[in-house]
Amino acid sequence: MGLTIGVDIGGTKIAAGVVDEEGNILSTFKVPTPTTPEAIVDAIASAVEGARAGHEIVGVGIGAAGYVNRQRSTVYFAPNIHWRNEPLKEKVEARVGLPVVVENDANAAAWGEYKFGAGKGHRNVICITLGTGLGGGIIIGNKLRRGHFGVAAEFGHIRMVPDGLLCGCGSQGCWEQYASGRALVRYAKQRANATPESAQVLLALGNGTPEGIEGKHISMAARQGCPVAVDSYRELARWVGAGLADLASLFDPSAFIVGGGLSDEGELVLDPIRKSYKRWLVGGNWRPVADVLAAQLGNKAGLVGAADLAREPDPIM
Repeated sequence: MGLTIGVDIGGTKIAAGVVDEEGNILSTFKVPTPTTPEAIVDAIASAVEGARAGHEIVGVGIGAAGYVNRQRSTVYFAPNIHWRNEPLKEKVEARVGLPVVVENDANAAAWGEYKFGAGKGHRNVICITLGTGLGGGIIIGNKLRRGHFGVAAEFGHIRMVPDGLLCGCGSQGCWEQYASGRALVRYAKQRANATPESAQVLLALGNGTPEGIEGKHISMAARQGCPVAVDSYRELARWVGAGLADLASLFDPSAFIVGGGLSDEGELVLDPIRKSYKRWLVGGNWRPVADVLAAQLGNKAGLVGAADLAREPDPIM
């Protein structure tokens, strides 16, 4: 179909990139993320226009953090932007004069990894993104599965612990409260406060107090063998692996792809996740076990995936 543009709406910037059919990014254009819904539409249009200069473009795919309808046109609800039944496709098409599809951003990242990254060669993969929160995507039989209403794969809000920790979504005990970057920092702060003698390296990086600990400090301390940092990663991995085992019971994929910022830590996080997954997998000693793979596209996955999904037929058809 030719060149398409993918749009990634981040908390601080909106990035648009021209992507070819092999997943290569040919040009990019970035603008700051505004604070109001209408200004964000203007910024998306500006980013698209900046990226398309000098290229013949056939369509635009937008990755949006929120619930997107099955027709890939309307954002039902976005937690970080005040979009409520927002006709994003219609508004952006009117501004840029190109066909537009809207996708959930985690779905877009999952598709990018499946098509051009760690998922190449697999027909059935489940992707999770471990960042500040936890998202994901389902590819079964080489197709992105959105569900009847389009809002499938909100893995982060599976209730893992009845009456557990309060989540930003308003529920309690959601998976992302136990398996995410926020959860990792909470584990490290709790452990450093309880056993400061085992957290000396970590505390030194965090200005001497548990309150000063950040995610980057935990990674640095773990690589230096700090017991509290290492144990915090193990706790995170315990919850990630347990959730993957549940997803294996539902979907039986050949591979799980772990993306998001935490996946950048490589085997520091992936090895204990694999062990936890095998530990909690029902019949794990007697059945085939899916691969647990690191994502390969990094922060480009969402942009590349959204651009490629703009070439995909309407899922309603």
